[in-house]
Amino acid sequence: MPVFDKMTIAELALYIDQAGNLTPEIEEILMKDKRNGTSALLERHRRKQERRAKETARLEKMLIYEKQLWQKGFKAVAGIDEAGRGPLAGPVVAAAVVFSSGTLIDNLNDSKQLSAAKRGSLYEEIIVNAKAYGIGSASREEIDHFNIHQATFLAMRRALAKLPDEPDFILVDGFALPESSCRQKAIKSGDALSLSIAAASVLAKVTRDTMMLRLHEEYPHYGFNRHKGYGTADHCAALNKYGPCPAHRVSFRLKFDD
Repeated sequence: MPVFDKMTIAELALYIDQAGNLTPEIEEILMKDKRNGTSALLERHRRKQERRAKETARLEKMLIYEKQLWQKGFKAVAGIDEAGRGPLAGPVVAAAVVFSSGTLIDNLNDSKQLSAAKRGSLYEEIIVNAKAYGIGSASREEIDHFNIHQATFLAMRRALAKLPDEPDFILVDGFALPESSCRQKAIKSGDALSLSIAAASVLAKVTRDTMMLRLHEEYPHYGFNRHKGYGTADHCAALNKYGPCPAHRVSFRLKFDD
């Protein structure tokens, strides 16, 4: 065991960070070190452990639906969510995510509760840590042809089809998915209640935002890079000034009073 009182505070800080959890024996030894720096390091470590425990408890709570299904023998449980039902332009995008039991991703939550930067970093973590994932979309043309509700279901089916294997069970945010061969459960506000649905919401949102950035390059007058097609005041003003472009959903109300 290291001789802690011979370490500098910087060396001790590095040791504690690398150790992760401190044994009760080590904590007791460090408590006897009367240096103010050691006391501060111990307090910082305890606060970090408390935050870690709180975050783990939150994530475990968001796995309640998945755990119930795993316990019943469903091994591949897919969470499904979409992004882009409400905008006036662009596609609707859906994602499906399957997690293995024991997979926890810190800070994963409903994509609407996350900053764009956090969604971007979580996107990469989900891609790496998910057992499987699939992303699908329905175009602006399909939205206008079928209506947004049916186009959303189409995007969800396409996301499911991108999974390497059909899941045993699906958890869907909002409405049940019609014509699905999978057993399923629809969960209202599921992106805040199910970890796999939350993961799907992040993949769908980041993917759609990237698509809207590409549309902004084609049609810069509308500010798609800022509002991603939603009906903000700036977007409505641009529509009044320039009229709709090929990215706009002509089946939606696109004329606004000044």
